[in-house]
Amino acid sequence: MDINILVVEDDARIRDMVCKFLRKEGWLVDECGDGDTALARFYDRQYHLIILDILLPGLNGQQLLKELRAIRDTPALMMTALSDDENQLRAFNNLADDYVTKPFSMQILVKRAQALLRRGGALKKELSAGKLTLYPENYGAEYDGAKIQLTPKEFEILELFVRNKGRIIPHENLLTQIWGYDFDGNEGIIHASVKKLRDKLPCNIIRTVKGVGYRLDTGEE
Repeated sequence: MDINILVVEDDARIRDMVCKFLRKEGWLVDECGDGDTALARFYDRQYHLIILDILLPGLNGQQLLKELRAIRDTPALMMTALSDDENQLRAFNNLADDYVTKPFSMQILVKRAQALLRRGGALKKELSAGKLTLYPENYGAEYDGAKIQLTPKEFEILELFVRNKGRIIPHENLLTQIWGYDFDGNEGIIHASVKKLRDKLPCNIIRTVKGVGYRLDTGEE
């Protein structure tokens, strides 16, 4: 099932970064920079998740949330620089599902989006690729029914591979998505982490694409 998300943010730099990270999860993302366009999108298309800034041209995020709740119960995540209690309480009174304040970690934003999508039933509580099964809620992993003990970072790497199974994950994407866009280390940490991950798997399903990155190969068509 395709997962459709709408991002409403007037700062183009932030909007582009958020959309980039969400699309890397394999989700379909629409975007707009003002409240009036967003309202039209609410009526034109059904989304599995809506991410809203509050300070927007036209209708603001609080007004948009009220309009949304009048027609749908789509999960809504508020994403704003307004960290005061008044705005947060107003958002939750308007039935927001979550609230993050800027600046924020893109990785945390993605995790919050995943949680809302799972709660709404759009995202499975487990991920599978061949004999490998992952349980994101508790960082659990199994291969052919046998449990695998992973560190949180190892789990996140494997989860990224599973969500993009068959596709090549470039080194720079791994660095950005797992260690963050402000990480000042080098690719050596990727190779070391993948080696440790391979050592814990009963067979080598992580293939090296020389000079480019890695991809998951579970033997599935």
